[in-house]
Amino acid sequence: MSLYVMKFGGSSVGDTERMKRVARRIVEKQDEGHQCVVVVSAMGDTTDDLIDQAKLLNDNPPAREMDMLMTTGEQISISLLSMAIHGLGHKAMSFTGWQAGFRTEAVHGKARITDIMPERVHKALDDGHIVIVAGFQGMSEEGEITTLGRGGSDTTAVALAAAIQADVCEIYTDVDGIYSTDPRVVQCARKLKEISYDEMLELANLGAAVLHPRAVEYAKHNQVKLVVRSSFNHNEGTVVKEETSMEQGVVVSGIAFDKNVARISILGVADTPGVLAQVFGELAKEAIDVDIIVQSGVQNGEADFSFTVSLSDRERALSVIEQIRGKLPYRDVTSEDHLVKVSIVGAGMVSHPGVAAQMFDVISQQGVSIKMVSTSEIKVSCVIEGSNLEGVVQALHTAYGLDTDQQASVGGPQVRR
Repeated sequence: MSLYVMKFGGSSVGDTERMKRVARRIVEKQDEGHQCVVVVSAMGDTTDDLIDQAKLLNDNPPAREMDMLMTTGEQISISLLSMAIHGLGHKAMSFTGWQAGFRTEAVHGKARITDIMPERVHKALDDGHIVIVAGFQGMSEEGEITTLGRGGSDTTAVALAAAIQADVCEIYTDVDGIYSTDPRVVQCARKLKEISYDEMLELANLGAAVLHPRAVEYAKHNQVKLVVRSSFNHNEGTVVKEETSMEQGVVVSGIAFDKNVARISILGVADTPGVLAQVFGELAKEAIDVDIIVQSGVQNGEADFSFTVSLSDRERALSVIEQIRGKLPYRDVTSEDHLVKVSIVGAGMVSHPGVAAQMFDVISQQGVSIKMVSTSEIKVSCVIEGSNLEGVVQALHTAYGLDTDQQASVGGPQVRR
């Protein structure tokens, strides 16, 4: 007997028919002799609908009351799914996040898990129940209901799998697994049989929406075996784990892109120590995340530098920069949107020189200029004009041998990590 954590997203339980299909899927797993703990998101667009209703009443609703409201979506899902399982003749018991033992920071809207005390989950399993847990939520030490923010149900599932020492955590979505890139952009994208935690974390941080980065971090830290698979068929999914065996010659595992990018440039800043610390310190105080930073050469004692932020943070970032002009004089500030960040990711890149050069060459052959570059051991990111996204991603996908109907074009020995 194995212990499974199975997580189903909102699209998988979007209506009663899908709910019944998920219930049958869970019952099949138990009938195979396994214990099942199921984490569920709110049905379909329930969360968005609740937000819309709140905004009709108050343009700036209190964060505490929003958490009270948001958690009701998952509570509807868990109770209905439990009823559906009972209807199939199996025992099920539903728990809210706090009933399942999730303790969090006293932060509303984006709390982090501090502890899990899953005694009630274990007892229900021992009594032969399928356990249904609401994702995305917990309770602070002060007894306040909290939510975990974007991707919170993924994080709930992985954290619970670690806490109860599950054999596998399966993330069920509306796709068959993790692909080399978005198949809506590249039709010949290939489904990956396996991928390492580090590669998946980079892809998730760089725009791939299949798994949330926080869930991947939790899985890596606790060595939770993840499987991403479809809730609409029984096809094998993608395994996310510590070590993967790389295909012969495949150095790049995947290509991610992020359309939520804005570039801000500060021109004519005095080249003195502490300038960057002052600018980015003020941005950090406003919880504005900065991604790529590039500083140009110094002329006449002045320097220019640029950085990227999420498009949704652009106006706030410009406001912060304007506010510090008195303390940090500069000649001008400009901003640019309609940009995308395209990234290649692969564990094999660290031992294969020339991968970045090939990326730059492929992009230049598309007649596209690169505005900014960022690198790490297993990724290279380029910021380009958004209108060139599809052509660049397709060209890179082919160049690195990722198309389903081609052999790898980047040579080299097999790499294990």
